[in-house]
Amino acid sequence: MKKIGVFTSGGDAPGMNACIRAVVRNACKNNLEVVGIYNGYDGLVDANLETLTTSNVANIIQLGGTILKSSRSKRFRTPDGRKMAYDTIKQHQIDGLVCIGGDGSYAGALAFNKEFGVPVVGCPGTIDNDIYGTDFTIGFDTAVNTAMQAIDKIRDTAESHHNVFFVEVMGRHSGYIALYAGLAGGAEMILMPETKGEFEKLIEVFENKQKRKKQFSIIIVAEGDEEGNALQVAAKFKQAFPTSEPKVTVLGHIQRGGPPSVNDRILASSLGSAAVECLLNNKRQVALGLVNNQLQLTALEMAIQEKKEINPQLIQLAKILST
Repeated sequence: MKKIGVFTSGGDAPGMNACIRAVVRNACKNNLEVVGIYNGYDGLVDANLETLTTSNVANIIQLGGTILKSSRSKRFRTPDGRKMAYDTIKQHQIDGLVCIGGDGSYAGALAFNKEFGVPVVGCPGTIDNDIYGTDFTIGFDTAVNTAMQAIDKIRDTAESHHNVFFVEVMGRHSGYIALYAGLAGGAEMILMPETKGEFEKLIEVFENKQKRKKQFSIIIVAEGDEEGNALQVAAKFKQAFPTSEPKVTVLGHIQRGGPPSVNDRILASSLGSAAVECLLNNKRQVALGLVNNQLQLTALEMAIQEKKEINPQLIQLAKILST
């Protein structure tokens, strides 16, 4: 192992730069050459590379986004695209890769390895926190704190005007952001993909006025909830209560941005450094994670296929605290 490549893929997440920095610094310490691959898998297809040194990654730990940029490469999903990427690997004599991304990025890494035998180590970079094999993913802590701060601000207006606010957070397939932000933000109800029938319960609560202690409400909606997004849920609520004037706030991509939190910087740094050690010790086709504050390796295939379950005790806690 003399030369490795590092890239970020899929949606950007706060802390990716901290992870890149750790990869480069530990690699240089071990006399490994490092190349940064720009624009995710597209950078491999196009041979868009740059040698990285410790000076390249100075003063980036506090930055959101990713200095290597990112993409969701359609070309890499094809056999011809992966062959072009492998040609780049061979031409530049890259011995191993560090992939920072989510399950889609992991799937690309696994396919690449199965076809061409390229050693790959994955670092979980996604705000959704939906990667199996780690308690938390890079970017989740920052994203959920961003959502919580927005909810706190919305609460001021909701209370002042006795409004019902439906706040949409990211999470097409996972309700982690909705659950954590809803719990921390004191939401009256949390609608997310992992729970069923919550909208009907919401209607029941509002129909029974004696149960309603507050003159305003904050309802958190994960974008992938069974009832639809926040606009769709609010429209159904309006049908049930025609005299109401529900308000909708979609937080959107604000959840991806901003400087990473302390937790994300430390998590990203730990995983990035460990990824280099994995490649040096011939650990390949694995995803890194932190479980009970201990580094853990999970086979890439398992990290992709296994579903990460939300702690049911947290779901129950949210129901208890919302009453």
